Amino acid sequence: MADAHSKNHDYHIIDPSPWPFVGSMAALVMAIGAVTYMHDGPIYIMLLGLLGVLYTMYGWWADVIQESIEGHHTRVVQLHLRYGMILFIASEVMFFVAWFWAFFDASLFADEARQFARVEHTGGIWPPKDLTVLDPWHLPLFNTVILLLSGTTVTWAHHALLHNDRSSIKLGLIFTILLGAIFSTVQVYEYVAAPFSFSDSIYGATFYMATGFHGFHVFVGTIFLLVCLIRVYKGQMNPEKHFGFEAAAWYWHFVDVVWLFLFATIYIWGNFGGHIGH
Repeated sequence: MADAHSKNHDYHIIDPSPWPFVGSMAALVMAIGAVTYMHDGPIYIMLLGLLGVLYTMYGWWADVIQESIEGHHTRVVQLHLRYGMILFIASEVMFFVAWFWAFFDASLFADEARQFARVEHTGGIWPPKDLTVLDPWHLPLFNTVILLLSGTTVTWAHHALLHNDRSSIKLGLIFTILLGAIFSTVQVYEYVAAPFSFSDSIYGATFYMATGFHGFHVFVGTIFLLVCLIRVYKGQMNPEKHFGFEAAAWYWHFVDVVWLFLFATIYIWGNFGGHIGH
């Protein structure tokens, strides 16, 4: 008689997990804490919820990695993980579309009188009157070169992994992580030295929201690649099974492409496209 619990399919039925419940409760605490903090309440409630969310992320992803190590990620499971990552990146594309939309709406229609106080704040032109903007050919150009170079190093590491060149994998990932850290450091310096703030004008608001969220994605991607580097050192990736690395590389290339659009539109076109307005 065949074992009733024998597996005759390529799917992985996961064990009961506490992480959906723990994560949702932590997110609820963080949201309540954030609202409380915005109304002059204590910040520790929000920080407690944030710690819970971070703990959930660590524990949940650790379980996924362990499932892969134990051989549960069959070809079918890996295919579906790829579909999931593609859909996630697609959702991230739409997330950034919102910030580009806000920027183009403000810049192309700087003299739109029907928008409350827009002409008053912009002078009917873009960049707004009396506003000093950043030179795109200085730090922004440097960061563009840094990100493009990081895209080549992560691709180098990926090809090295496919050919099981362990030393090149490590070097490629180390270089990519260092380049990501350099980008983040330069961006922080740029923010500190910027001649405008978030609340100065609609220019500052759209600039910091678009570039700031991109900077956050660079930070997340750097951590993503760091985890991959640790897993490579532990021997948990090989040419046949390395979806975690592929997902990190896709994410990093996505971050690169978004920055190219930001650099071309917000830093160059938005600053030196002439005084836009009628």
